[in-house]
Amino acid sequence: MRRATTLTVRLTEALSEFVAARVGEDGAYDNAGEYVQDLIRRDKERAERERFEMLKAEFQRAFAEPESSYRPLTAEDVIARNDS
Repeated sequence: MRRATTLTVRLTEALSEFVAARVGEDGAYDNAGEYVQDLIRRDKERAERERFEMLKAEFQRAFAEPESSYRPLTAEDVIARNDS
């Protein structure tokens, strides 16, 4: 079961008006909570995309190296390297 968390956020008048324009009858969201949840979801997705792109770039650099630069590793080598 998901556990809900309640957050209290203080907004400047300008930000409050900005949020108000996006909720209610004229906005895309029924209430401010839905708007904040959507913003957090989008930020989470952006962060995940950034992490994926960083990992992808690391793999691309690794695979661009000549095969002669590779060296065999045992599981113990990897564990020892990660413990450092």
